[in-house]
Amino acid sequence: MMLNIKNNRFYYILLSILIILSDQFTKHIIDINHTSYINKDLLFFSIDYVKNYGAAFNILNGNRIFLSTLSTIITLFLIYFILYKKNLSNLDLLSYSFILAGTIGNGIERITKGYVIDFINLNFIDFPVFNIADISINIGLIFIIYGLIKNKR
Repeated sequence: MMLNIKNNRFYYILLSILIILSDQFTKHIIDINHTSYINKDLLFFSIDYVKNYGAAFNILNGNRIFLSTLSTIITLFLIYFILYKKNLSNLDLLSYSFILAGTIGNGIERITKGYVIDFINLNFIDFPVFNIADISINIGLIFIIYGLIKNKR
């Protein structure tokens, strides 16, 4: 029984890995081609090239060691929760998988480069430039909020 639960939860880790790979791939493409892609307007967004030395919305700018350590700690907790925490719903597991992917995606760059590449700039609203990892973290948080609201009913 326990092996079956862990085996099932492996798929949530696999989802995280797929998101991490897409995040890293898009950041790499933007990084090596940013001069030719910059300010390219697409339907709802344009491609920009921003080196973010902080966390979301550039808060804690310049705190690489703190942010890298925090990413590592959050990553370890989320992996533990996904693989070993009992009584988690599929929605909880999905939430944690998206947050894990975003944390690792941005953490890889923060640790290896000292900054995170942001490149998606929305055309229809004044909003900070972001990336796939940021989207993943926000999807995970939306799922958590949805789960909390759903369980209150």
